[in-house]
Amino acid sequence: MQTLVVAGYGMVGHRVARELCERDAGGEWRVVVLAEERRPAYDRVSLTSYVDDWDARSLALSDLPDTVEVRLGDPVVAIDRAASTVTTAGGFVQTYDRLVLATGSAPFVPPVPGHDLAGCFVYRTIDDLDAIRAAAGPGGVGRRAAMVVGGGLLGLEAANALRGMGLSPHIVELGPRLLPLQVDDGGGGLLRDLVERLDLTVHTGTSATHIRPDGDRLLALLSNGTELDLDLVVFSAGVRPRDELGRAAMLPVGARGGIVVDSACRTADPAVFAVGECACVDGRVYGLVGPGYAMADVVVDRLLGGTAEFTGADMSTKLKLLGVDVASFGDVHSDAGSAVVVHDAVAGTYRKLLVGDDGRTLLGGVLVGDASSYGMLRPLVGRPLPAAPAALLAGVQVELPADAQVCSCNAVTRATIEAAIHGGAETVAAIKSCTRAGTTCGSCVPALGQLLSACGVEQSTALCEHFGQSRAELFEILLATGIRSFGELIDRYGVGRGCAVCKPAVASILASLGAGHILDGEHAALQDTNDHFLANLQRNGTYSVVPRIPGGEITPERLMVIAQVAHDFGLYTKITGGQRIDLLGATIDQLPDIWRRLVAAGFESGHAYGKALRTVKSCVGSTWCRYGVQDSVGLAVELELRYRGLRSPHKIKAGVSGCARECAEARSKDVGVIATEHGWNLYVGGNGGFTPRHADLLVSDVDTETLVRLIDRFLMFYVRTADRLQRTAAWIEAMPGGLDHLRAVIVEDSLGICADLEAAMARHVADYTDEWQGVLADPAKLARFTSFVNAPGTPDPTISFRQERGQRVPVLVPIPQVVGR
Repeated sequence: MQTLVVAGYGMVGHRVARELCERDAGGEWRVVVLAEERRPAYDRVSLTSYVDDWDARSLALSDLPDTVEVRLGDPVVAIDRAASTVTTAGGFVQTYDRLVLATGSAPFVPPVPGHDLAGCFVYRTIDDLDAIRAAAGPGGVGRRAAMVVGGGLLGLEAANALRGMGLSPHIVELGPRLLPLQVDDGGGGLLRDLVERLDLTVHTGTSATHIRPDGDRLLALLSNGTELDLDLVVFSAGVRPRDELGRAAMLPVGARGGIVVDSACRTADPAVFAVGECACVDGRVYGLVGPGYAMADVVVDRLLGGTAEFTGADMSTKLKLLGVDVASFGDVHSDAGSAVVVHDAVAGTYRKLLVGDDGRTLLGGVLVGDASSYGMLRPLVGRPLPAAPAALLAGVQVELPADAQVCSCNAVTRATIEAAIHGGAETVAAIKSCTRAGTTCGSCVPALGQLLSACGVEQSTALCEHFGQSRAELFEILLATGIRSFGELIDRYGVGRGCAVCKPAVASILASLGAGHILDGEHAALQDTNDHFLANLQRNGTYSVVPRIPGGEITPERLMVIAQVAHDFGLYTKITGGQRIDLLGATIDQLPDIWRRLVAAGFESGHAYGKALRTVKSCVGSTWCRYGVQDSVGLAVELELRYRGLRSPHKIKAGVSGCARECAEARSKDVGVIATEHGWNLYVGGNGGFTPRHADLLVSDVDTETLVRLIDRFLMFYVRTADRLQRTAAWIEAMPGGLDHLRAVIVEDSLGICADLEAAMARHVADYTDEWQGVLADPAKLARFTSFVNAPGTPDPTISFRQERGQRVPVLVPIPQVVGR
């Protein structure tokens, strides 16, 4: 048996060890992995997601077989090529028959004076993020401003992580735009605009020239003369190959670094290979995981007697940075050919295709704001376009060539995927398992679903890869078993640690079942962005405050309270389309003080942030209108108070019109009620948005008691059976039998479940509590909203302020309390 030593245990080193074990049917190789980090290999591509829950297990790659010997925290420090041995930092000596160097890269830190001061960090590993988090403090306490040096992929990832920790980052990029290698000027301009709407400050065409301490803070001077007052600095200005082992072993390295290898990924020593970011192929170092995986596969094939060669790799990228979709593919900076550009500033999208001089061959493209067509366009690079470029940018779907790579990370073609489907892989998870498509960056996963549909395979209703059940099935499981935590649910009925799909979906179900306040314990970590702070995040990074005003009915005294709060906190006010008052521009730390005053005046959360009932809009009805035939305001108030706080698969809107003139626009709502001379007509399944749809008439001329009972049934049936993020309109359209089936279930009780639905709604009504009132009564929950050291309440007398460089000295005073009448 021969021994393979893998020096380095990142994603590419892990790939080498796993692939060799899986393909070495004869057991010819013993594999020894020597790792620098003290934890097993993890997904660096998704490193920023670590900030979401600070659980490293969610990033862990699959375990290697027990036959692989792994030494963690003991990296190789020397190679003796003559003796075919490596020596680790701990003095361990290991012989090898073949050696693979997979040492990756190290962050590049520009030689800026002060770069090594306390408070300066790099962004590369889980340990780096832990160190930044410790410096930022819990919830960002005491830390408000940060600088990220570098506006490339890693720099924007770092800025996103810092923003998730509660800091306001400045992004400093030497190039003329963000993502200078991936996008052109047009795409970079839109990206900058979208990023700055998120309360980040972008400085392009400049660099940091000096960093110096100022008390417990840092001052950074930029080359354009700007001075930044900071709490911490993160360098994310690129990487450099870690080729020091090769250099010390006298192996040739490239002019710009990287251990030189041939097409078989062999170094000048036939017994030594190099893969990933530490390798230089034809004078180029590849900085993406896809090419590293391709190199790893070549090495494994060679070790097993094959002849595979590395001939280059697709450097296309698709990712979501700071909530903005960005993708580039092919050559986006070529001077050849012609460009077709669609720039929609209103929608916030930029799409560009670069076509060759023949007017047909796709050279490359850039997508910013909407990258939904990436999966279709990227495989067409270098090929004649099957339709006009403008038509492709407009979303016209085309069939990919059989040899087109759907998954560039793992070089999986459409033909390979379709062969897997015809061979029995009838789910996205099965395709991923047998072809590895979609298992790295995940950008091609939507295309896998499309290929399944194209092959006539009915799509799975699984909520996500962690749960094989649909949302409706998970609802029934939670209802039947009494499980009230995500952890127990996934342990018993799922796999893995969960994701951004299943966590908020289960959180919504648990809220529907009355599992406690959404910010209690584990529940808090499951919520969507808005639910984290019980407020809607706005484009500039501030939040909105929307108190509930049932039926739009409000007293002059309460109006004055809202006006005073808006004045005292400097908030922008707007009357919403749902007859409420929106207060915009609040910072996280202001939210509790704002709500303390609103709650004291009798207001409660309007749930503008949640997937829940928003409003019940009404006209003035028979009380004031000469055409009104029923009291629409009274009914609207009754319905809104009844269904307030009802968590659901998507937001719910309702309306009550006092006559057929329909001034409340009830038929554009999920639940619409229109008064008649004999009672009420009930309409269901309407919605506005991108696909407006009028509601359908369910019943006519019913009395108020019957109406409320039917709405109870309708809403609870929707909450229990709809898919995640499915509006009532889409739910009814997708329902077998459509409206007729819905009418049979909730009007005629064809399934015998109406009593249960009514009882569930009665429990909701009885158990309702205001979420913001719950926060104000709980110091642990209030701590989530503290964003600086001397907040909330009376300023800390031990803190003093001094005026420097003309800055205004802040005056911190307790916020006055107003008691509503």
